[in-house]
Amino acid sequence: MPDSLAAGPIASLPRRLKAGERLVLAWSAFADPAIPEAMLRMGYDLALVDLQHGAYTYDSALAAISAANGVGKPCLARIPVGDYALASRLLDAGAAGIVAPMINSAADAAAFADFCKYPPLGKRSWGAMRAVMSTGLDARAYLAQANALHLTFAMIETREALAALDAILDHPGIDGVLVGPSDLSIALSNGTLDPESAEVDAALDRIAAACKARGKTASAFCMTGARAREQAGRGFAIVGASIDQIMLPQAAAAELKAARG
Repeated sequence: MPDSLAAGPIASLPRRLKAGERLVLAWSAFADPAIPEAMLRMGYDLALVDLQHGAYTYDSALAAISAANGVGKPCLARIPVGDYALASRLLDAGAAGIVAPMINSAADAAAFADFCKYPPLGKRSWGAMRAVMSTGLDARAYLAQANALHLTFAMIETREALAALDAILDHPGIDGVLVGPSDLSIALSNGTLDPESAEVDAALDRIAAACKARGKTASAFCMTGARAREQAGRGFAIVGASIDQIMLPQAAAAELKAARG
């Protein structure tokens, strides 16, 4: 994607990934656009608003996407399981990409891509007015570039997804994966929550290698900044360094302890 084409925060994400940068993701579950905006202003590279387990709705996600774009940084959105029509709306609204949970097969990957990519890669319906404006392109130029601009991340969080990893990544409408280590740990252990287990680490190595072999983006949520740095070293290009629902209670507990001695 030549630099002379699309501009703005949406275009910056595939451009930076192509350049081999390691990006730190601000994950937001509280439905307040000021939170991801503040995290981005503190230096996070991109944001994600969570419509699956978080409190975001379309309206609050739209506000957060607009706030992120106003800071000049891209914003991803995680949709609820199977809500691919919402994925299309969020892309129209200016999201840089979509994270889809529970992609467990090539068929799931194809259904996801159909709603996020225009022909010939998918069947996305036309109506991306806010996204068009965000790229600085006219409508025809945006359409020609949209499939490369807006990224699709299939979540790998089950045994089935690991078994189908190659087939998921081989779909031309899937740009990468995002590992959900908590769900993956529960699946691999048949019921134990341990996102830093040896089994999860082995799966992460396999996922990073599969993405690298195909030139696709490996991403992962991490509970801490230290774990994020570890995963970046493992080959993950996008790493989430905690989440607002964790950071706020942790910061509150620390300040309360200091206040009460």
